[in-house]
Amino acid sequence: MTLRVLVVGDPYMPVSAYAGALAGLEGRVELSTMQIEEVTCAPPVTESERGLREYVGDPAEVARAVAGHDVLVVHGAAVSAEVLGAAPLRLVCCARGGPVNVDVAAATGRGIPVVNTPGKNAAAVAELTIAFALLLIRAVPRASRYLLEGGGFAESVFEGREFFGREAPSLTMGLVGLGHVGREVARRARALGFTVLGHDPAPGEGAGVELVPLDTLLARSDVVSLHARLTPENRLMFSRDRFAQMRPGACFINTARESLVDERALREALEQGALGGAALDVLAPAIGRHPLLDLPNVFVTPHIGGATAETLTRGAQRAVAAVAELLAGRAPANVVNPQVLRAESRAR
Repeated sequence: MTLRVLVVGDPYMPVSAYAGALAGLEGRVELSTMQIEEVTCAPPVTESERGLREYVGDPAEVARAVAGHDVLVVHGAAVSAEVLGAAPLRLVCCARGGPVNVDVAAATGRGIPVVNTPGKNAAAVAELTIAFALLLIRAVPRASRYLLEGGGFAESVFEGREFFGREAPSLTMGLVGLGHVGREVARRARALGFTVLGHDPAPGEGAGVELVPLDTLLARSDVVSLHARLTPENRLMFSRDRFAQMRPGACFINTARESLVDERALREALEQGALGGAALDVLAPAIGRHPLLDLPNVFVTPHIGGATAETLTRGAQRAVAAVAELLAGRAPANVVNPQVLRAESRAR
C-alpha cells in the first residue's frame, strides 16, 4: 500500500523538521510538501474556521494543496471542515500537544482519525521551569536588574549581601498540574533536592510526589509552579485569593497559559511584597508595555518553553510514527477521537 502524504510546514516547525522522521517512510509514501512562510493567519470565513485557534496561513490554500492525498501532517496549519472535505483523508496528524488548529468534530463526523503528539515539549518546558526556579531562589532577576539600572559591579565578596538567596534542598516546590510537563518538573526538582508537592484533580500514575489539596500546596510551598491545561473551569484560577493563600515571600512560576492567572492580582501581590518574585513564560496581550515587565522581582520570557530542536524532532517522529502505523494496518497511538476507530472496528 502506498499512501499519498502532504506535510505542511510553518515558520515554527518547517517542512525540514520532518525530514529525518520521513526518511524511514521512503519508498512507501508519495510525499508532497507545502511551506507556510508567515506567522499570520487569514481571517476566518466559515463556521469551522471560526472555531479554530492558534493557526497560521490560509485554510483555503491548505484545502487546495491537500486534494488527492490520504494523509495530512501539520503543526500550525488550519485543518478546517473545508480542508477535511477536500480529499479522501484517512488520517490527520497534528504535531502538537493540543490540536486546537484542527476541527476535530468535523474530522470525527467524516470518520477521520486525528493524532496529536502529547508531551513532545515536556522536557523542554520542564528544564525552563527548573531554570526559572533557580533564578528566583537565588534572586537573579533582582540582581541583574540592579546592574542594568546602573548599580555598581561587586568589588569584593562581601557585596553579595544584598542578594542573598536560598538553596533547593531547603525549599518546597509545589506543582499545580501533574501532566506530562508537571511530572518532568517533579523528577528534576527532586534531583536538585527540592521537597515536591503536587496538586491535580486527576494526577495519573508516575508523578512520584506527595499529593495535597491546592490550599495545602499554596500554604506549604516556597515556589509554586503552574502546569495545568486551560479549561473553562480553571480560567483565572490564580486569583487575588489564591495568591493570598501562598506563603509570604514565595515565588510563582507560570509556563502554562496566561489565562490561568489574574495578572492584576499577581502584580499587586508582587508590588505589596506578599510574593518574593515571579517568572513567566506567558503574558496576556497588553496595550502598550505590559506592567509586569517593569517589576524588579519579575523575570519574563517570550513563550520559549517548548522552543528547542529536540521538541521539533519528537513532534515529527511521533506524527510520522502514526503514518507508519497506518501503513502497517494498525491503529496509531494518541488518537484524540478514538470513537472513529471503534466505528471502523465495528464496520469490519
